[in-house]
Amino acid sequence: MVTTVSPVAADAPLVIAGRTFASRLMLGTGKYRTRDETRAALVASGTEIVTVALRRIDFDDPASRSILEDIDPDRYAILPNTAGCRTAEEAVRIARMAQAMGLGAWVKLEVIPDPRYLLPDPIGTLEAAQTLISEGFAVLPYIGADPVLARRLQEIGTATVMPLASPIGSGQGLVNRAAIEIIVEQATVPVVVDAGIGAPSDAALAMEIGADACLVNTAVALAQDPALMAEAIAEGVRAGRKAYLAGRIPRLPYAAASSPLAGVVGAN
Repeated sequence: MVTTVSPVAADAPLVIAGRTFASRLMLGTGKYRTRDETRAALVASGTEIVTVALRRIDFDDPASRSILEDIDPDRYAILPNTAGCRTAEEAVRIARMAQAMGLGAWVKLEVIPDPRYLLPDPIGTLEAAQTLISEGFAVLPYIGADPVLARRLQEIGTATVMPLASPIGSGQGLVNRAAIEIIVEQATVPVVVDAGIGAPSDAALAMEIGADACLVNTAVALAQDPALMAEAIAEGVRAGRKAYLAGRIPRLPYAAASSPLAGVVGAN
């Protein structure tokens, strides 16, 4: 008996800046109600990359510092992010601070001057990325679903591009699907869909269209049962990836019988 290996079984792991990960789900650490819920969600998700917003930690407050204490660096890759930074200069300063704290040279770059819609600044993001890359950082930039910006960031050496599915925390799902599909088509680095994912179905769809990973925070943290939602979204990510590798059927404007009539008695 000959055993064949399906393309799904042979799927390559996620590789970012030379590091290999089995999980394609990244998890944020903001908005959780309790430390216990945070820890339980991280475990249930199976994630290997956890983001932490350093600018929102008050290092004089033990309760605020606890988030770093709750993340086992032997189990998770801690990805500092520059959430809360309104300018390129602020973002660069926070990235340097994270490195000085011993958190390494990886950074999720966020430059967001707009407090209402929380849309990232494309010019500030590109400027900060150029500076940080020149200093040896692995930059994972959070961006609008802008294929031109995504291509430019890849050209200067970012480790990923991270387009938003829809506004942060909105739970609207893949509002920007068409643009993300173009980003995926042109990608030379992993594409991580970030922001707006509200349910496992959203994560599955992002993966079905070819994203390499998803980053989720609000949908898990504010769920009634964060650990259960983390597990469900992880399953959505895995299902979407398998569907992408398997190759979905095309959408047709007409019906196509699943049982062809050829050879059926009485059929003309």
